[in-house]
Amino acid sequence: MNDPADIAETTAGAPATSRPATDARAAVSPGTKPSSPAWPIPGPALSWSTSVHTPPLVDLSIHHKPVGLSDRIALGFTKMLRFCADTFFAKRYGHRAIVLETVAAVPGMVGATLTHLKCLRRMCDDQGWIRTLMEEAENERMHLMTFIEVAKPTLFERLVILGVQWVFYLAFFTLYLVSPKTAHRIVGYFEEEAVISYTHYLKELDEGRSPNVPAPAIAIHYWKLPADATLRDVVLVVRADEAHHRDVNHGFASELAGIEVDESRHAPYPEHAEDIRMAA
Repeated sequence: MNDPADIAETTAGAPATSRPATDARAAVSPGTKPSSPAWPIPGPALSWSTSVHTPPLVDLSIHHKPVGLSDRIALGFTKMLRFCADTFFAKRYGHRAIVLETVAAVPGMVGATLTHLKCLRRMCDDQGWIRTLMEEAENERMHLMTFIEVAKPTLFERLVILGVQWVFYLAFFTLYLVSPKTAHRIVGYFEEEAVISYTHYLKELDEGRSPNVPAPAIAIHYWKLPADATLRDVVLVVRADEAHHRDVNHGFASELAGIEVDESRHAPYPEHAEDIRMAA
C-alpha cells in the first residue's frame, strides 16, 4: 500500500457512475470555474467569483462503486450509520446537521495528525495532504458553528455528541493506523450521504416544510454571502463543501490503492473567508 510520502503530486477525484447529472438549482454562471485541484489547500484562486452570488455546481450522480472488500466494508458501515441517523432524526435536518458535523470534523484532524507524524518519522514531504485535511476539519467545524445558530441542540443531543465523538474518534484513529485507504473511503461515502441529506434539506426549504430563515452572520462572513442571504443559500454552499470533501477523500483512497485519479472530476470548492473569526 502506498502512502502520502510515496505519492507524486496528484489531485483528488472519484470514479463516477455517470456524468454530468446535476441539480437544476445548482447551475452556475458562465464565469464559474468548473473544477480546481484538491490540494495544495484550496483558496480564493481556486474558487469562483463571489461578486455575484450563484449556487455552486454539485453533481448529484457521483458515487464510487466499491472495489474490493475494504470498499464494501466502508460502504456497509456508512449505510448502517445512515439508517441510524434517519431513524433518530427523521426530517429534523438542522439537528441532524449539528450532531453529524461534530463527527464529520473528526476524520480530517485524525488524518492530518497521523500524516504529520508519519512525515516527521520519514523526514519527507506530505504532498499537501496535511493542509488539505486540516482545512477539511476546519470547514466541517464551521458547518457546526453555523447550524447551532439555526437549530439549538437539546441537552440530550449534547450528551449524544459527547459519547459519539469519543467513540468515533478512537475508532477512526485506530482504523487510520491500520488502513488509511479504508478510512478515506469511509469519509468519501460519508460525504456522499451528506450531499444527499443536504439535497433533501433543500427540498424541505423549497416546499415550505422548513422555514427559510435569514442566514446566520457567521455563515455570511465565512462563505462571503450577500447580506440578504437565507438558510437556503447556506445549505447550497454547505452541500458544495461536502461534495468537494467527497471527491477529495475518494481521491485519497484511490491514490493509496494505486488507482489513477481523474483530477477534472472533483467538485469545485466554495470560496471561504481567510479570517474566520467573528467579532462578538
